Amino acid sequence: MSPTATVPVVSSGGPVRASERIATLDIVRGFALLGIFIMNMPGFSTSFYAEADGSHLWTSLLDQRAEQIRDMLFSGKFNSMFSLLFGLGFTIQLGRLTARDPESAAKHYWRRLLVLAGFAAVHVLVFWGGDVLHIYAVLGVLLYFLRNASNRLIIGLIVGCLLYPAINGILRLYVLTPDIVKQMVAQSQAWEASNNLAYGQGSFVAAAREHTRDFSHTYGEPLRLWGIFGFYMQMATTMLLGLLIGKNNWVPRIPELMPKIRRLQWWALGLGIICALIFGILKEMNRAPGPSPIKVVISLSYALCRLSMMCFYVLTIVRLAQSPVWQKRFAPMAAAGRMPLTNYLGQTLMATTLFYGWGFGYFGKVGPALGLLLAFAIFFVIQVPLSLWWLRRFEFGPLEYLWRTLTYGRRPTPTIRPTPATG
Repeated sequence: MSPTATVPVVSSGGPVRASERIATLDIVRGFALLGIFIMNMPGFSTSFYAEADGSHLWTSLLDQRAEQIRDMLFSGKFNSMFSLLFGLGFTIQLGRLTARDPESAAKHYWRRLLVLAGFAAVHVLVFWGGDVLHIYAVLGVLLYFLRNASNRLIIGLIVGCLLYPAINGILRLYVLTPDIVKQMVAQSQAWEASNNLAYGQGSFVAAAREHTRDFSHTYGEPLRLWGIFGFYMQMATTMLLGLLIGKNNWVPRIPELMPKIRRLQWWALGLGIICALIFGILKEMNRAPGPSPIKVVISLSYALCRLSMMCFYVLTIVRLAQSPVWQKRFAPMAAAGRMPLTNYLGQTLMATTLFYGWGFGYFGKVGPALGLLLAFAIFFVIQVPLSLWWLRRFEFGPLEYLWRTLTYGRRPTPTIRPTPATG
């Protein structure tokens, strides 16, 4: 067998080969991983409950400006990008599975979600409370039951999700009294102190115990559950958009749709900038805890900003990726995007080792400005080179390989990689 020969793939009921991947989606996924890491960095280095009273944890002007820029340009945009790809990938994967083996497609899809939920459970209960995989697993159930829904219904659900922040904000005006807000702030401050001890000074076991306790509190306390439901609605917005794109088979039609893509790209940028400025400025002026009419405007502008800026980023990448020159430049990002689960969980491993007490102990010592630089440095100096190195030798990332093996009940059929001499 020659060095570049491939082993035939099983034609029925097997996983999708790497050769069947859509390169543009891998590039977008790589950028999503970078943006997610940037936005997760504060959650790795400090408690999620910090600044509950509206104060600034970081008092330097540089850190405050870095935080403001980060929130306006990155917050919500890249996890939305990832959920968009999840919804789009759902339609592509289920379509391929159905074409290969209609009788087993549903079984494999449910097993895939179940394995993802398993990864999520270990991640959120042991390593880090900011896990998003369990939300994808839950919403993946919704996607399955909407797989045959009409465009009109999906668009209606997207609009409903976009309007939820305004409806939620109005409800909070009537439900959250000053006394309740005061209790919520005191409770958050107590959790912040507990997090600081467990994550900043505790052992690995102490940190894991705190993650489990925090997760139970989030889904067991009504007001916290109300808050996390808003995040589910945010993820559902773009996941449904991905479902819509996949159902209408728009990805293969990118060259044909390019004039519309260009117009939508600049409209998305314009709306995104306007909403980002409204959100960023008004949020800084209204940091005091508790609901208010102006916070309804802030919530709605944030929802529109995250969707429109995400669309601008995706459409820009898609347009550039049509050029062979940019395809070559984007190749490292595509490599990272081909290992999304490995790189996402790898970010947790590296960041918690850096910040937690059982590691290097920099918890609470790295502000937004340095955190922004660290995210870029770790991603481009460690994760991208490691992804390139790994994919020169193996067809799948290590956790992607495990995910496929557990989903299909057998090891994926490998593709023989070229040797370094012939590659």
